[in-house]
Amino acid sequence: MKRRTFCKASIAAMVAAAVPIRGAYAAEEATLRKIQSDVRAVTSVGHETTIERAAVKELKDSLRGELLMPGNVGYDHARAVWNGMIDKRPAVIARCEGAADVANALMFAHERNLLVSVRGGGHSISGKAVCDGGLMIDLSNMNSVRVDRKARTLRADGGCLEGHIDHEAARLGLATTGGIVSHTGAAGLTLGGGFGRLCRRYGLACDNLVGADIVTVDGEFRHVTDEKDADLMWALRGGGGNFGIVTALDYRLHDMQSKVLAGDITFAWKDARNVIQFYAEHAAETPDELNLNLLVATPVDTGPVVSVEAVWSGHLGRAATVLAPLRKVAKPIADTVAPTYYPTFQARWDNDNRHGIRAYMKSGFVSDFTQALVDDVVESHRPSPIFSIYFMQSGGAVNRVSPNATAFPHRSAHSNMMVANEWKEQESPEERDERIREVRTVWSRLVKHTDGYYVNLNEENRARTHTNYGTNYDRLVKVKNRYDPGNLLRLNANIQPTA
Repeated sequence: MKRRTFCKASIAAMVAAAVPIRGAYAAEEATLRKIQSDVRAVTSVGHETTIERAAVKELKDSLRGELLMPGNVGYDHARAVWNGMIDKRPAVIARCEGAADVANALMFAHERNLLVSVRGGGHSISGKAVCDGGLMIDLSNMNSVRVDRKARTLRADGGCLEGHIDHEAARLGLATTGGIVSHTGAAGLTLGGGFGRLCRRYGLACDNLVGADIVTVDGEFRHVTDEKDADLMWALRGGGGNFGIVTALDYRLHDMQSKVLAGDITFAWKDARNVIQFYAEHAAETPDELNLNLLVATPVDTGPVVSVEAVWSGHLGRAATVLAPLRKVAKPIADTVAPTYYPTFQARWDNDNRHGIRAYMKSGFVSDFTQALVDDVVESHRPSPIFSIYFMQSGGAVNRVSPNATAFPHRSAHSNMMVANEWKEQESPEERDERIREVRTVWSRLVKHTDGYYVNLNEENRARTHTNYGTNYDRLVKVKNRYDPGNLLRLNANIQPTA
């Protein structure tokens, strides 16, 4: 290379290298400028407290990732979660880059009894991934996935999204149960149970959890399996984030072709009662490889319809025979079922459910899908493009697990019923309250048909949580007493310690 060319290239490289360095220094200086005084915060029980300036500086220095406070570049982005109605402002946000960051942040909160929230994918509909006035521990930068093809296992970091897992597994002809929106956080979904389009075939996401790395409130790093810390492993399969912060999850993988037969079979509203009746009577009888989710909605261009999303993950040659009874209930007005790459289908609702959407929902498990429920669904549906009633199918492998084998107890459910309003535009307080009231009004008619609820989708209180876990609750309390006796981790479907 000519000397002149070399010099120009060297100067350009130095300039390019200097840009991120200057950016890093600028961010560093911005944070330091914010640490000019003590920080007002909130304890885990809601009392006001103060974090000394020196302590904030000490926390910042202990992290490989960023420490953000109000006014810092990136603060508003980090505190935003999926549901656009949630507008909470943590005192500090620790954007963790690894398990050591998580441990340092958690110990900092423990020593000061700060209110703590934990963000993985940030999909909590009730907004518990973020807190007002506390310490938000953000795992979203921890998102690597590693597949062990020989062992048929996958390791996902605590900030991974379901789409990350689907993508890596499908490339090797493997799969495990995920959610139905690919930007859902894998950890939160799994720790609460984990329904998805493959659960009838392979079980819930928590049923496929074979190990986990967790940081407990004493700052200890633990690798948990059925052979080691068996009670804690049991509790993680459905008991949520009560016991520590999970920094990595190990999943069982299954052989599955990367293409599935999937799409929607949509019927006119005049056929709604017959279609819902068919779903009520026959969904539980379908092969495990078939997942049917039912949607009652009002698209702008058609008016009210009932649509059945079908996903067949078995041999493609059998699909037509398996779906024939559904197609004979009435004449579909649309049928989009076709061979589809599984990760692509998993992302089909990502845009409609993008971050920032405003959502309010009520849900509960249906064990006995009666004629009365069919009638109530048809009669209570409200023609509105933002309103829907949705049934996520259970059964198959989900039902074949004992209610006490994992912390998740709802093994007899036919489906999970949801009533929701979701809207994209900024609303006035009056409009927001009306949309919430609409869901509550419909739910007041449907709730009598339910038995328990899916903790990933609901707001909870102590009495409801106790009842919802049934006979598993007392065992969960014992695990909570051992690993979080002070209930530092309480922004979840909270298990109240008695220690």
